[in-house]
Amino acid sequence: MIDAERKKQAQQNFAQYLQDALIKKEKNETAKAMYIKNAELSLGLAEECITSALKPYIWVVVTSYYSMFYIANAVLLELGYKTGDKIAHKVTNDSLIVLVMDKLRKGLLEEYENAKEDALDIASVRSEELVTFYELELTKRSRFQYDMTETVQEQKAKTSLKRARQFMLEMKKLLPEFR
Repeated sequence: MIDAERKKQAQQNFAQYLQDALIKKEKNETAKAMYIKNAELSLGLAEECITSALKPYIWVVVTSYYSMFYIANAVLLELGYKTGDKIAHKVTNDSLIVLVMDKLRKGLLEEYENAKEDALDIASVRSEELVTFYELELTKRSRFQYDMTETVQEQKAKTSLKRARQFMLEMKKLLPEFR
C-alpha cells in the first residue's frame, strides 16, 4: 500500500516536476485520444500474447504495463496535465498518487455506497491498491528476468494482465468518453 511517507514524497516530487516543467498544465484532446487508443491496443496485445503458443511472457508484462501507462496519461490529460519526455514513467507514477488516487477513491465510494459501513475503508484501500498496481508493474517491467522459470514468468505475466485490466477499468471511469 501507499504509506503517508510515499504520499508526501510524491507531493514534493510533483511540485518539483511542475517547477522543472517535467509536467505542465495542458489540455490536449488529440494526445488524450491517442493515449486511450494506445492503452486499448496495448491491453489487447497483452491478451493475445498470454494465449500465444510462443509464450512471450515478457511482452505480456511489458504491454500490460504500457496499457496502464497510457490510460494513466489520458486521465492526467483529462485533469489538465501533460507529462514531458524526461522520466515520464516516474512523473506519471507520482502524479497518479497526487492527482488521481482521491478521484478513484470517490468513484469507488459511490459504487460501494450501498455496501457495508466500512465502505470508506474499502474504497481507500482499493484506490491505493490500483495506484500501487501501476508502481508494481513499472518495477516489474524494469527488472523482469529472463532466467526465471517459465512457470514463474507465466504467473507474473498473468498477474500483470489482471492488474492492467483492473487499472484500465477504473481509470476509464475518470474519462468522460467512458462514463
